[in-house]
Amino acid sequence: MDLIDGCRVFVATVDSGSFAGAGERLGMSGKLASKYLGQLEDRLGVRLLQRTTRRLGMTVAGEKLYARLPHWLDELDEIRSDLKESGSGLSGTLRVSAPLTFGEIRVQQVLRRFQARHDDLVIDLRLSDSYVDLAAEGIDLAIRIGNLASSALIARRLGRTAMVVAAAPAYLERHGTPKTPQDLIRHECIRDTNLRTPGGGWPLAENGEPVRVPVRGHYLVNSARAARDICLEAEGIALCPDYVVGEDLAAGRLTQLLKEHQPAPLAINAVYLDGRRMPRRVRAFLDFLKTESFNFSEAPSGDQG
Repeated sequence: MDLIDGCRVFVATVDSGSFAGAGERLGMSGKLASKYLGQLEDRLGVRLLQRTTRRLGMTVAGEKLYARLPHWLDELDEIRSDLKESGSGLSGTLRVSAPLTFGEIRVQQVLRRFQARHDDLVIDLRLSDSYVDLAAEGIDLAIRIGNLASSALIARRLGRTAMVVAAAPAYLERHGTPKTPQDLIRHECIRDTNLRTPGGGWPLAENGEPVRVPVRGHYLVNSARAARDICLEAEGIALCPDYVVGEDLAAGRLTQLLKEHQPAPLAINAVYLDGRRMPRRVRAFLDFLKTESFNFSEAPSGDQG
């Protein structure tokens, strides 16, 4: 067993949660992946994984190794790529974090187009509405929407998205159309718990000033797409990003409400760690992102009540 192969098996096993998953990623059997991991442990003289019939867990030594090993392997892949005669291809693994719905709708498409240009590049897209720790998770770059907290991360603006109040025509026929933000208090509202708004409520605007409207309703969801689906069934009013409901508004399946009370668009940023050498594949992906449009606020809104 080559030491580097053993290291790759260890990282793939931790990432996938099983020897079978590691083998699938690396093009070998799960049995061989387990053998390589055992040989790596023998060579290092430490146990890296605790094996039970149900799961694999890292030991303290394994956690220490995993904290550094992915970046070391990426650096090695980068050196190999730089030494190629053409020097044009990218290799290694590009690890990107993105919000769940935005990642499914938009980011995965961008990554697919980027990967199509680089046959040796592996994409690791991790979707979560929680803010991940880039250093701890080994993430190269994260896409984030909204105001950024003060941190050591470097941010690059990609575009913007608007938050849209929308309802199905059938709902408005039964319950009437709200004319002011305060009218929402009397309506059934589908609340997305991912909205990070101090004090709760929906962030809107009145006379050019931000207001928080305390809405109520029978549905709380942690997905803008789920809120949109329930809204399409005429079960309430939703506040969703325009990239989620833009097509529905254009097709007339949903109607935008309170357009004059729409809050300022939210920024879409790419963030990455400062103070470390950026791999060439990450620099290339950041440059590629410049060619993509991430401005969604121009989406047709349909008729307004």
